[in-house]
Amino acid sequence: MSRNRFILRRPFPYVYRRTALFIVLINFIIYGLRYVYPELAEYINYYGSMNPILVEQGHMYWQFVTYMFLHGNIQHIFFNMLALLVFGLGFEKAVGSREFLLFYFLCGALSGFFSFLVYRFTGQYRVFLLGASGAVYALLFAYAVFFPRSVFFIWGIIPVPAPVMVFIYALVELGSQFFGSGSNVAHVTHLFGFFAAWLYFVIRMGIHPVKIWKDTYKR
Repeated sequence: MSRNRFILRRPFPYVYRRTALFIVLINFIIYGLRYVYPELAEYINYYGSMNPILVEQGHMYWQFVTYMFLHGNIQHIFFNMLALLVFGLGFEKAVGSREFLLFYFLCGALSGFFSFLVYRFTGQYRVFLLGASGAVYALLFAYAVFFPRSVFFIWGIIPVPAPVMVFIYALVELGSQFFGSGSNVAHVTHLFGFFAAWLYFVIRMGIHPVKIWKDTYKR
């Protein structure tokens, strides 16, 4: 193994501090500030959301991170933060808080960057991307890799294994992206969340998710 590859895969000392809870708290604080102070909301949206023109011409590269802390409405933030708690706390406990933070912010930033490339080269200059969905979808992917035998119940009735849930969500997002009715949901960012997580596991952890899932269910 080369020296660079060794450094890239060097594990962090394990600590568990429930940092997912702090991320949820920060998200709700920012949402509350925007709700209570509407004049501040416009400023935060402009500088915090990810916009292709502001990134490229205004050099506001921090938007690849800050967009993850902004949400459009109460439903948007509630379901994102609920998913962050459901998938994030288990994954954080498994890998440690430092690895979790690197995973969360790197996958979220990569989702924003890949989305930026799509928006930039398809001429969607007026898009203002916001929400933690890219990072949250990455966490769903990670949860399915670390807990492949976990089962979710759709409508509280239909049992679906976690890896199958990832596959279903991927199909739904692909269909919505290419055949949807043009809603404000950033389906491409959700897909890039899965892709960023896959890259992270292969490059950083040396784990091949599909092999994990195959080995789990062929026993």
